[in-house]
Amino acid sequence: MKLDITKEQNEKVLDEVNICFMFAPLYHSAMKYVAAARKQMGIRTIFNILGPLASPALANLQVLGVYSEELVEPMAKVLANLGVKHAMVVYGQDGVDEVSLCAPTTICEVKGKELHSFILNPKELGLTLCKQSDLVGGEAALNKEIALQILKGEKGPKRDMVLLNSAVALKVALDMDLKEALNLAAEMIDSGKALQKLNDFVEMTNSFEQVTV
Repeated sequence: MKLDITKEQNEKVLDEVNICFMFAPLYHSAMKYVAAARKQMGIRTIFNILGPLASPALANLQVLGVYSEELVEPMAKVLANLGVKHAMVVYGQDGVDEVSLCAPTTICEVKGKELHSFILNPKELGLTLCKQSDLVGGEAALNKEIALQILKGEKGPKRDMVLLNSAVALKVALDMDLKEALNLAAEMIDSGKALQKLNDFVEMTNSFEQVTV
């Protein structure tokens, strides 16, 4: 698939396929000026916090992962001040900046100006905790194969991790119960709709000419 298509082409993809990928150098151009320095430093800086908050997409529905539990509530407060309609700031307690299948996840939910903090345990949704080693990928080719196998219905921890994070995103987007959102995510995979959506996305983005960034 091509990810570095023009903004106009991406708008067309979003209109016709209902998903798109926003290639950072095209949309968040200010960040590219600090990319080299960040890479040289090799440590987290203020830009790890500013980047998601300064996104030009101005999305009012968001799931935002953070690298420290101490950032969960402060980032949620910032999102509330920025005017998001519904968001969740998440931190997996095993140290990941997403909803974890290996440990409970600390979450602060934002609805307008209201904040609600809670702990999500995958067991509460009928999922089985796993080890981080069960979720490890590898090179691009391997990761592609893993993703395709999940979308083709293969069961296991990797699928459950996808379902869990998808459920949180669906809860934010559709304001639905997490268990129902989890079931909906599974239905989208098992029906083949998720794989078809990916195929539509690949086909349309590959139909555009290459862009030089």
